[in-house]
Amino acid sequence: MILVTGGAGFIGSNFVLDWIATEGTPVINLDKLTYAGNPANLASLKGDSRYVFAQGDICDRTLIAGLLQKHQPQAIVHFAAESHVDRSIHGPGEFVQTNVVGTFSLLEEARAYWGALAEPAKSRFRFLHVSTDEVYGSLGMNDPAFSETTPYAPNSPYAASKAASDHLVRAYHHTYGMPVITTNCSNNYGPLQFPEKLIPLMILNALNGKPLPVYGDGKNVRDWLHVSDHCSGIRAALARGKLGETYNIGGNSEKTNLEVVHAVCTILDELHPAGAPHAKLITYVKDRPGHDQRYAINAEKIRCELGWEPQERFEKGLRKTVEWYLANGEWVRGVISGEYRKWMDTQYG
Repeated sequence: MILVTGGAGFIGSNFVLDWIATEGTPVINLDKLTYAGNPANLASLKGDSRYVFAQGDICDRTLIAGLLQKHQPQAIVHFAAESHVDRSIHGPGEFVQTNVVGTFSLLEEARAYWGALAEPAKSRFRFLHVSTDEVYGSLGMNDPAFSETTPYAPNSPYAASKAASDHLVRAYHHTYGMPVITTNCSNNYGPLQFPEKLIPLMILNALNGKPLPVYGDGKNVRDWLHVSDHCSGIRAALARGKLGETYNIGGNSEKTNLEVVHAVCTILDELHPAGAPHAKLITYVKDRPGHDQRYAINAEKIRCELGWEPQERFEKGLRKTVEWYLANGEWVRGVISGEYRKWMDTQYG
């Protein structure tokens, strides 16, 4: 069994589904079920004896200790985090609490659990920490892509809180010898993503004839990684990664925000022609404070050492993503709640 934190969120739920489909071994999912945690993401696992759900906070050390003792997992895969930059600008305290204090709490209980294990379970145990490329800061348009040795320079409260958690994980390996591995990913997209993020926000707004808000001039660049590729990269790092090492996971798909929005509109013009051309809904809004210009991932290390590279081309992956949102109206209606509407009014109102 493995313990996954934040397994009801976007990436976490995709990972749980991917793990059970590919590895077939049991998963216990610890999730607080905040606004972005959705049990419906894992509805297909209802009644599956390989899946166990536990609702709770990673800051609750008593809960974590109990789960570890009861289920005796061979690994912890740590997704649980506050992850939206805009929200971190409005309320940074929650990001410090979850991303820093929560990771510390999890590390402490994992260290106690791992320290008490007998061989060979002790040597097999892994703590995999899922992080982000935003810890590296911002790149110029001609700068080389982020590598695992790029100095940290976080520019948002979200990025700073994730950088702090990365440093804690590294310190626990160096000081206590904990068997940790860290992965830093680029922008994820795909099914089950909460519609505050760029791609699902554009899809749903376009379908409803609402403005498509683009920050500034829309020329900020991100490297786009399909969530299925991210999941396979994490599995590779967990299975074959060297202890104490960091692996950057990227999609080799740098796009400006405006290019992404236009690509979504083009696909919707074909698949949902009502309201076309959807690009007429593009609306430029005041730029995000401290908006990083460019992120790009150099994924050579994970390719050379672990044999991983992304399989999904952005154009094909984006089409599949749009198709998923068009086909899953019930899921969409379930997540567009009062909390979502309140956030949209706060951010774009």
